[in-house]
Amino acid sequence: MAQTTHPVVVELFTSQGCSSCPPADAFFHKQLTDRDDVIALSLHVDYWDYIGWKDNFADPAYSNRQRLYARAAGHRSVYTPQMIVNGKDHVVGTHPDKVEGLIRAHKSVTPPVTLDVSRKGNRVSIKASTEMRGDMRVHLVRYIDDEAVKIKRGENAGKTLTYANIVNDWRVLKNWNGRTPLSIDAQTKGDGPVVVLVQGANGGPILAAARVE
Repeated sequence: MAQTTHPVVVELFTSQGCSSCPPADAFFHKQLTDRDDVIALSLHVDYWDYIGWKDNFADPAYSNRQRLYARAAGHRSVYTPQMIVNGKDHVVGTHPDKVEGLIRAHKSVTPPVTLDVSRKGNRVSIKASTEMRGDMRVHLVRYIDDEAVKIKRGENAGKTLTYANIVNDWRVLKNWNGRTPLSIDAQTKGDGPVVVLVQGANGGPILAAARVE
């Protein structure tokens, strides 16, 4: 399958232990994950694990990513459910109208980085170019399509919740300054989708994104 053209990246920061998260998880699952114009990524944080239920999808790296966004935006704290659109705009995950408005706004802007991604088996070819100069990072992300979880303890005890586009692998492939065209051959595992992001360092905006099956 060809890569998605100029998609908008929506990151949902959520937790199985968060009582406020199920409505955001449901909106994310039903309205965002199957869209061609959106790359929807669900990142489960670990900072609610202490209240009685350990989120089996959580990774401290995802909590740190959210904190990096908060520092870049001048925010003193993090919360769930939060959605971040193209690494720039922050919104409460239970405000679908605001999320949709931000997606429309970002769709109207041409990405400053030209990104071409192709895949053959476990090999992913990444090429990029830009007139920008600065500290950028190239990320490779993989996710699970969906999974139902029976919550036995904590704030969501007794519920069976379905999560979608659950990130289970996030790697920084390379730092890039844009001065010369980028060309990377990366290896990946499994048959699931692969997402490539070019993003400003330290919680900067997402400058280009592509998804290949």
